[in-house]
Amino acid sequence: MAIKRTSKKRLIAKHCSHEKDTGSPRVQVAILTKEISLLTKHLQEHAKDHSARKGLLGKVARRRTLLNYLKMNQPEEYQSVLEANSLKK
Repeated sequence: MAIKRTSKKRLIAKHCSHEKDTGSPRVQVAILTKEISLLTKHLQEHAKDHSARKGLLGKVARRRTLLNYLKMNQPEEYQSVLEANSLKK
């Protein structure tokens, strides 16, 4: 269920703020959003894959934590991340 290296590099290039930016909350949220969508598709086909479900819940929780951090510390950045990743809130 991992993201391919090329698509991950494209995501990082699209959401980074500078050349070597791979760990900012903006980039991490983008990567987690892609992983969550892949896991969701997998679980639609394999409903009894409980280990994948547990991983999905962990990724959703981590993304929520990053979004809460952005909301508290950088509200403008938070709004742009929501729009860029098509997330509701």
